[in-house]
Amino acid sequence: MHATESSSAQAQWDRSLTALVLIVEDEPDIADIVAAYLHREGLRTLRAHDGLNALALHRSARPDLVLLDVQMPGMDGWTVLNTLRQRGDTPVIMLTALDQDLDKLTALRMGADDYVVKPFNPAEVAARVRAVLRRTLNAPREATPGILRVGPLVIDPQNHSVHVEGDGYSHELLLTLTEYKLLHCMALAPSRIFSRSELMLQCLPESEALERTVDSHVSKLRRKLDDVGLGNVPASVRGVGYRLTADH
Repeated sequence: MHATESSSAQAQWDRSLTALVLIVEDEPDIADIVAAYLHREGLRTLRAHDGLNALALHRSARPDLVLLDVQMPGMDGWTVLNTLRQRGDTPVIMLTALDQDLDKLTALRMGADDYVVKPFNPAEVAARVRAVLRRTLNAPREATPGILRVGPLVIDPQNHSVHVEGDGYSHELLLTLTEYKLLHCMALAPSRIFSRSELMLQCLPESEALERTVDSHVSKLRRKLDDVGLGNVPASVRGVGYRLTADH
């Protein structure tokens, strides 16, 4: 191997060693043991005790891999995995007490990268984490949807986040999922007029609500944008629908 190839391989290896792993486990003793073994491998860790906390930490900390317990109170691991796959391709290794082929197949079909059955050898878990990190961090990722910029609005489809940016500041908008979908849909063609029925179809496809429900969601979205200085966004087009203007 040439020196440059060796240096490149070493750099990739070092990156996998210093990766951040989010441990989602409601049993503190198990989380402690797994974290200790990962630390021995030079990995950094974060912990979440339930699904909601896991999703919040995933969004804020952007870990390189998630160790995800299936059986948790409240939001279970399957629901968390489904949400993570909607957000992007963060590697996930499932931890579960269910040793059934159907559960393993379900995890893999839902996008998990590996599956470990309890009780497990923590050294094996650490080895599997290293293997997945080497494979995923060193391999080229699929292209993720690009960030949309419409005037001061910055929309990140990968993280479902929206910021309003100006000179020296960036303010995150706290939107509901429906409000985000409406804003993202119109931002893809900001000067185009969208009818209520079109917005219903694209943003509320499983809803049985009437078209006037769109008006309610747009009204709430508009108030949040108005609070940060963006008035009349989205703009109403009388008798037709709405459009997102970029003249602010």
